[in-house]
Amino acid sequence: MGRRYASNLAEMLPGMPDAVAKQPVKSITPPPARTLDQAIARSHDIIAEALDRYPIVARQALFSGGNDSSVLLHLARSYLDSSPHDAVVHVNTGIGIEETRQHVRDVAEAWNLPLRELHPRDSYDDLVLGRVLARTGPNAGRRSVWVGFPGPGGDSHKVMYRRLKDEPLQRNRAAIISTRGRREKVLYLAGMRWDESERRMRNAEEIDPEGGIIWCSPIVHFTNAQMAEYRRRFNLPRNPVSEHLHMSGECECGCFAKEGELDEIEFFYPQTAYRIRSLEAKAEAAGITACKWGQRPPGTRDTTKPGSIAGRLCSKCPSGDGQTDLLDLWAKQGLLAPCPPAPTLPQSA
Repeated sequence: MGRRYASNLAEMLPGMPDAVAKQPVKSITPPPARTLDQAIARSHDIIAEALDRYPIVARQALFSGGNDSSVLLHLARSYLDSSPHDAVVHVNTGIGIEETRQHVRDVAEAWNLPLRELHPRDSYDDLVLGRVLARTGPNAGRRSVWVGFPGPGGDSHKVMYRRLKDEPLQRNRAAIISTRGRREKVLYLAGMRWDESERRMRNAEEIDPEGGIIWCSPIVHFTNAQMAEYRRRFNLPRNPVSEHLHMSGECECGCFAKEGELDEIEFFYPQTAYRIRSLEAKAEAAGITACKWGQRPPGTRDTTKPGSIAGRLCSKCPSGDGQTDLLDLWAKQGLLAPCPPAPTLPQSA
């Protein structure tokens, strides 16, 4: 989950060179200031390098449905024509907002791109209700891998990411190359960026091999201002969910929900909120202690290490307890001026 901020002059004056504010830890030199055209050219160079370095047999662009993700898909769409496996890939976590899933389908159809909608083997409901048993190890077939709603703290984010997002992506990879991972690779084009968060600044790489998968982040160097300029220049379709909730809404697992977020979802998307509240009632009826969405599971604490990352596709999930307070962040960035004191009214005689 995440928010976008308009905070520099380059966004108001399109075409001006813009630079990433900090130097990525894994970078030898700071990223240079670039115009949007130069940033786009660099993106194509990154993709070309990945295709040259590795035996790629499938190219797939990961599309969450968020507005940033649309930039990645629009930029990379011309590369999805090399094999029958090339496609737009959307991971339907089963606990997202349906309007976002429909937006993904609409964009893929409008741009005439093949779409693969992946689904996790284990449903979110079954995880919450403790119905998913371990398949390996000493507890195989005997112990649930998770019980209750995930929330800030403990291993909840790690478990949910692995079960809801990583597992379908790994299964998709296996369906394409099976055990031929040493001589065949699947290219996953993702929208990770250095400007998104402190964690991404520390962990993002342009090209990152992982077994049979080559992760490629073509827009890793894009600044927030360049993302906004790109969307304006190419008139990209915007996800109404992002406009309402300031996040894509493709995964509402609740691991990093902020206070009042379910009420906010209910205001715009009551069907999604009803589904979550119905699951809360089922969990409570089953005697599950962690029966409230978005709350820290009882008996857990936040064990997230600074700079850690739970999953590549959860770039906008904050690493701390809950989501960032926007007003506090804007104030720290100097975007909010202090309110002037109220004028003193003259005393009546």
